[in-house]
Amino acid sequence: MMVVITYDVNTETSAGRTRLRKVARQCTNYGQRVQYSVFECLLDAAQLKHLQHRLRQLINPETDSLRFYYLKDNGRGHVEHFGAKAATDLEGPLVL
Repeated sequence: MMVVITYDVNTETSAGRTRLRKVARQCTNYGQRVQYSVFECLLDAAQLKHLQHRLRQLINPETDSLRFYYLKDNGRGHVEHFGAKAATDLEGPLVL
């Protein structure tokens, strides 16, 4: 399933900046960054639960937030993009 993950991590302290980097690194392992704190991920149910668990361990629920948006049909036809950083087809061939 296509999942859009957004996060807001309070970076007023060095601990917050560390949390921000760790959250971003975890999201990068599962999908592509489409904006600074927004990732598009193609995940199966097990991957989703694992990522949610890991992210919830990293954030401070008193100051940070996570949002998961679930797009039907892997998001096809549901996402419009304008401007820089065009999206990559997550189901297409991986070319390095």
